Amino acid sequence: MPSVCNSLIDDIEDMVSAQDLTPNERQFVRKSIVPRARRRKEQQIAEELEADSIIPGTQKIWMKTWGCSHNNSDGEYMAGQLAASGYKMTENPAEADLWLLNSCTVKNPAEDHFRNSIRKAQEQDKKVVVAGCVPQAQPRMDYLKGLSIIGVQQIDRVVEVVDEAVKGHSVRLLGQKKDNGKRLGGARLDLPKIRKNPLIEIISINTGCLNACTYCKTKHARGDLASYPIEELVERARQSFLEGVCEIWLTSEDTGAYGRDIGTDLPSLLWRLVEVIPEGAMLRLGMTNPPYILEHLEEMAKILSHPRVYAFLHVPVQSGSDSVLMDMKREYCVADFRLVVDFLKDKVPGITIATDIICGFPGETDSDFQETLALVERYRFPSLFINQFYPRPGTPAAKYEQVPAHVKKQRTKELSQLFHSYNPYDHKVGERQQVLVTEESFDAQFYVAHNKYYEQVLVPKTPQFKGKMIEVDVYESGKHFLKGRPVDMARVLTASIARPLEKGAVSGLTQEFGAPLQNGVHVGPPLSTSQPWRLDREALKMLSVGLILLSLIVAFAMEKLQ
Repeated sequence: MPSVCNSLIDDIEDMVSAQDLTPNERQFVRKSIVPRARRRKEQQIAEELEADSIIPGTQKIWMKTWGCSHNNSDGEYMAGQLAASGYKMTENPAEADLWLLNSCTVKNPAEDHFRNSIRKAQEQDKKVVVAGCVPQAQPRMDYLKGLSIIGVQQIDRVVEVVDEAVKGHSVRLLGQKKDNGKRLGGARLDLPKIRKNPLIEIISINTGCLNACTYCKTKHARGDLASYPIEELVERARQSFLEGVCEIWLTSEDTGAYGRDIGTDLPSLLWRLVEVIPEGAMLRLGMTNPPYILEHLEEMAKILSHPRVYAFLHVPVQSGSDSVLMDMKREYCVADFRLVVDFLKDKVPGITIATDIICGFPGETDSDFQETLALVERYRFPSLFINQFYPRPGTPAAKYEQVPAHVKKQRTKELSQLFHSYNPYDHKVGERQQVLVTEESFDAQFYVAHNKYYEQVLVPKTPQFKGKMIEVDVYESGKHFLKGRPVDMARVLTASIARPLEKGAVSGLTQEFGAPLQNGVHVGPPLSTSQPWRLDREALKMLSVGLILLSLIVAFAMEKLQ
């Protein structure tokens, strides 16, 4: 079993092994050995010195993240802290010294990819650190034995864990952050991060949820609802605009439940956020379950109509059958979902409602599935996430009588065919729209922009459009996109109030963190500022190399003196 080391290097002399021979001992030994043995001894000394010279923070790290935008936000924070501590983040797994694998536990295939990546890393003799929902929920899985683990609420300690992992130690940090016994939202929001897209800031507004869905494994990892205070979230948004961000995504396991644990609610947060959004920048809301949005429909309609908020909402229904929803313990009925959708469609004309469907949940009959088909046919959702049911270990639904695999596959196929039978954007051709350009398309042929309704609009790859709001004439539509032609002489609006960071740059380094608030609680300085030896890893690396060379020179000189 790998050792667990809680200490860190406090002095350069600590890098010299306690088992190294003193000069006198080395001289005494050398008198009694033949030259060939002496050469072996010199080689051993060099190997010991080389092993002892492993300086955390000088290695290359490759990180892979699976899953939701919350997971992606966690990954950005971990990458930022590692880079700020001297590690080099690389996009090439082959050249990396360590793989940081940030997992998702929602579906079996995602966990399979995660497990296969661990195996591949071990086959290539890479150091491995795992994070995310899988190890948090099931840290005792056989394939995780001996691996270092970062819990979902411990991402602010990623540097400590990686430091020990590169030295061959195993560290597991899986605790929950609490204040006077009350669970906190997680790591503080002002940590350094590397945004995957420098133009988009992903902000987790809370972690965990209030539900107890019988199929969900994420609850095992993220736990009960814990929200960040409004002031901290507004400050994070303000800081991101100062770094050139032009689009903010709010994320969590259930954004609609935000604030219920701290005496506030989602509309209160959103009204505060729109106050700091500069002209031309946009805010996108994350997923919300129906029960927690019903009481805020009037306010949500007003907010979604705001010019700086996308008229887009992800409301997962999961099934069109009340019987299935009851077995899932979803805490709403189909009529509740329809009320949310109908109200928002009436009050926010053109709004995009995205939803999720699970096909083949245990006990789902043909009649239940027909109700789901009817619901999709009624609303013709432009964005529909279709999932075949996978029983997740440890969940109640895994113990229910399962629908045969071939039936699940057939229902998934039938629903997919229905979804692809209609084109939701055909009526948009000929419209003139304002769109915000934020990224490059997968095929690298276009820039990707979004209109007010968060519909994807492909525009020409003109460099000056990136991060700007432009006006386009829509001339073509597809199943998942529109194509827009820029309007000549139209105003090009710079959405961000500062120049965006370069790709791979660490955010937050220009900010004086001082003693920031973490969920309203006064905390100490960041980890990287509390340990001075981390401040110049490159210098420390050079010093260690010099120490090795000096030791070899001394050994050589003493041999010559014999």
